[in-house]
Amino acid sequence: MIVTIDGPAGAGKSTVARRLAKRLGFAYLDTGAMYRAVAWIGLRRGIDWNDDEAVGWLAARTSIQWNGDRILVNGEDVSDAIRTTEITAAVGHAADHPAVRRWLVQLQRAVAEGVSLVTEGRDQGSVAFPDAACKIFLVARPEERARRRVEYFHARGEEVEFEKVLADILQRDRADQSRPVGALVKPDGAICLATDGLTIEQVVDRLEEIARKRGIGS
Repeated sequence: MIVTIDGPAGAGKSTVARRLAKRLGFAYLDTGAMYRAVAWIGLRRGIDWNDDEAVGWLAARTSIQWNGDRILVNGEDVSDAIRTTEITAAVGHAADHPAVRRWLVQLQRAVAEGVSLVTEGRDQGSVAFPDAACKIFLVARPEERARRRVEYFHARGEEVEFEKVLADILQRDRADQSRPVGALVKPDGAICLATDGLTIEQVVDRLEEIARKRGIGS
């Protein structure tokens, strides 16, 4: 049984998806981390993202695996390395490449085989799992999402300016909605939930209520 959570950058998808999965007794899949992992290995290999042959070479030689909450690339734990501002700036190159998206969607579906899963991203309910039992679309005002991002980076010891983060969020929204592949859209049949002014626990409570009403969870 699959629960998908999609929405714009900074809407809090990863945090609430992880907690919802725990409440439901489901596994959790952070697809954003997968694209970050590809960006990380691409930077390390000096990949030209405009070179389809090079990107295909990268995909054929890269293993992405999970060990609990940790993500491994070719056996190396990159869970912390992929969360830097450098990777945030580079991840669009990986996420926009059709070959990368095809590769990772196939991997996401393979991970979900025979597993009850909460998965989050930009195209989980629209592309990866269009027949999911429950599809949710999280939204929040850009200013709220920027505030959350600033708090996140400050907690990691990285200094960022609110105005720059907000500008990046707005640019990301425009780009995500016009992507040639995996564009950000509200999936058919998805329930929209605005998270402005809600605590993480309040959001998870509402998501759990939605899921339970559909007979989902242990």
